[in-house]
Amino acid sequence: MSRRGNCHDNAVAESFFQLLKRERIRRRIYATRDEARSDIFDYIEMFYNPKRRHGSAMKLSPVEYEKRHFLSLEAV
Repeated sequence: MSRRGNCHDNAVAESFFQLLKRERIRRRIYATRDEARSDIFDYIEMFYNPKRRHGSAMKLSPVEYEKRHFLSLEAV
């Protein structure tokens, strides 16, 4: 996917990981890898996907954006 000189192909992933680090990981110290894995899973599945609004998705959460997208496909 990536090629030399193409700086935009990783932008989405880099943006997500920057937010994950800023909003969750830097605030905590994990005793075990399993604790870190569980906490990051909780962040993604319980906050980031269903609740956090995204500017590129018309200020909707990813879950709400997908619901609206699939409803628009059914209407066609």
